[in-house]
Amino acid sequence: MLFLSIRVISVLMISRRGPTSDCDAPEQPLGFLLHDVARLLRKRFEQAARGLGLTRAQWQVLAQLAQNEGIQQSALADLIEIEAITLVRILDRLQEGGLVERRPHPRDRRIWLLHLTPKSRPALSQMHELGAQTRREALQDVSEAERERLMATLSTMKANLLEACRVHEADREARRG
Repeated sequence: MLFLSIRVISVLMISRRGPTSDCDAPEQPLGFLLHDVARLLRKRFEQAARGLGLTRAQWQVLAQLAQNEGIQQSALADLIEIEAITLVRILDRLQEGGLVERRPHPRDRRIWLLHLTPKSRPALSQMHELGAQTRREALQDVSEAERERLMATLSTMKANLLEACRVHEADREARRG
């Protein structure tokens, strides 16, 4: 959901720069700006979803589960980047609400596989509509060409960072021997 015009990012970065300060180079505020945009997108979504009775964490679990039906609890916790015990508590509430079910793994009874219930489908539809509304608000004055450029740029940045993380982990493992 991180959609913001590159033109807007450039304007915001330039407006934050001091007249000649190296500390305020355009690269420095990029992380802060991306963080602020992501935070505001979440905040706006939460404002719109407040009356639906689910927390943001519950929405996040449902959204990831919709894309990864049948996933193991531990893998979902890794995907969402939360502690397993935190996910267990969220899943307990979602299961109590009839939105998620845990099914035993066919070969390992210690593992639970997660599935959405039919009751979760209307909630997911509402969530998708609220997400679309939030994106429309965020992209109100951004042209289609700028949106495409932004998505391509962010996708490249993501790929670059994933590769840098992968290389770093490989180097670290190699040093450990």
